[in-house]
Amino acid sequence: MRVVLLSSLLLCLGQALTVMPPLSGIGSTAEHLPLAQKAMNYFDSSSDPFFAVQTSIDMLLEAGFEELDDMKPYSGRVVPGGRYFYTRNKSTIVAFAVGEDYKPGHGGFKVIGGHTDSPNLRVKPRSKRNAKGTQTVQIGVECYGGGLWHTWFDRDLGICGRVFVRSQSGSIQQKLVKIDRAILRVSNLAIHLQNAEERKGFSPNKEDHLSPILATAATKSLSQTEGSDDTAGESEGTANVEEGKEGTTKDGWTEYQEPLLISLLASELHLNNTDIVDFELSLFDIQKAALGGVHSEFVHSARLDNLASCFLAVQALVECVDDEDILVGDKDINMVVLYDHEEVGSSSAVGAAGPILNEAVDRISAALSEDGNASADERDATIHRSFVLSSDQAHALHPNYASKHEKSHQPRMNGGMVIKRNANQRYSTNGVTGLVMREVARRASLPPLQEFIVRQDCGCGSTIGPLISTATGIRAIDMGCPQLSMHSIRETMGTCDLTNGLKLFKSFFQYFREVDESVDQ
Repeated sequence: MRVVLLSSLLLCLGQALTVMPPLSGIGSTAEHLPLAQKAMNYFDSSSDPFFAVQTSIDMLLEAGFEELDDMKPYSGRVVPGGRYFYTRNKSTIVAFAVGEDYKPGHGGFKVIGGHTDSPNLRVKPRSKRNAKGTQTVQIGVECYGGGLWHTWFDRDLGICGRVFVRSQSGSIQQKLVKIDRAILRVSNLAIHLQNAEERKGFSPNKEDHLSPILATAATKSLSQTEGSDDTAGESEGTANVEEGKEGTTKDGWTEYQEPLLISLLASELHLNNTDIVDFELSLFDIQKAALGGVHSEFVHSARLDNLASCFLAVQALVECVDDEDILVGDKDINMVVLYDHEEVGSSSAVGAAGPILNEAVDRISAALSEDGNASADERDATIHRSFVLSSDQAHALHPNYASKHEKSHQPRMNGGMVIKRNANQRYSTNGVTGLVMREVARRASLPPLQEFIVRQDCGCGSTIGPLISTATGIRAIDMGCPQLSMHSIRETMGTCDLTNGLKLFKSFFQYFREVDESVDQ
């Protein structure tokens, strides 16, 4: 019976795929599934900024990009027709391909910008959390960014990030770790234990109610060093670091970490507990990205804001470098910059308000100049010929909350990319930059771009576009794929919009220069 039911289900699914209706004017949903599956693999692999950068690196290396040592001069290494990348803090990445006809002062930078970070729970610098009398082991976490924190309750959570390890020679190395199983959970309070007021509105206290459970106290006691009479000891073979215990080792860090967490990390990395000297760790939902809807017209995943933009930007650059119609005869530099820290304001050395893009323009321009030192006049000409397509996700019309959307600006999923505007400069789009991108879409025969502005009685978010323009003087536009549930632990976007976005990004690299030169500015 089970075999018959499974066969029937597969037959129905196959029939559904063959009769999928056209969406976005570019074919049925089935045509977009291969790209959607590739994107979902990217989303699943990129559980935090460090892994988002590493996943992007893997794509770039496969496409023949060369990694630059950011601590050495670029002169002599960057040449027309070349393809390169470098990273900062391992959480921000810059990738670029130099047009074969690039000449200093006569070309510009065509930049697609995005961000690698998403709201999440991050392990506190001192991870040990005292919860006496509860018979559970918890770790301390803090909220990163503006998340919908109620969505983090009752989810299966893994942990990932980078771990700093002391080698036998005494040097400190960084290692990525990803524990992709349900080792942590933030549980809801049962309805029977809530009063009437608490049932009306769920408003957890971030400090008191978001600490995840790692283990039971009984489990912890099994890992203690023999002879320890409380829960402050470490697992077998490591130093007992209980504060105040005679003969213990104190280094100002280890004694404040949850021993079970250290043991878990050491086990995953095949290290001794004492090798670990620091970490930056994030929690993530281990549920994989999935297709949704009757016709698979939706993608449900964590971190679509802003991994969707990151994936599309890198994929577009990778496809463009192998397309002779795009790079041959190109006078510009095609670039992707994926920043960290957008969700907390971008004010950091690796954020969009920092020096990264300015430095990239200066160093790459100098490396491509005849004498290895581009003049101020050449630099200014380059800046004025440059353009940033800042890509961050946009708000799709929510059918259950339609009144929250401005009546004439209601982007729909699978309806194409969205231009984001705000008269008060929360977004960088203006008349010229919006027109340029609409013309790019028109020349590429893409669906008309959608428009979004926020209702005047609602607050307006912001993104990296205005920060980049302020820091560099480069023109910019803010755009994104429409989605629902932004900043939830799990978000939703249209399957076809991945195709829409990829085609627009590739068209930007291909058509921007001729469109820009046709517009009176």
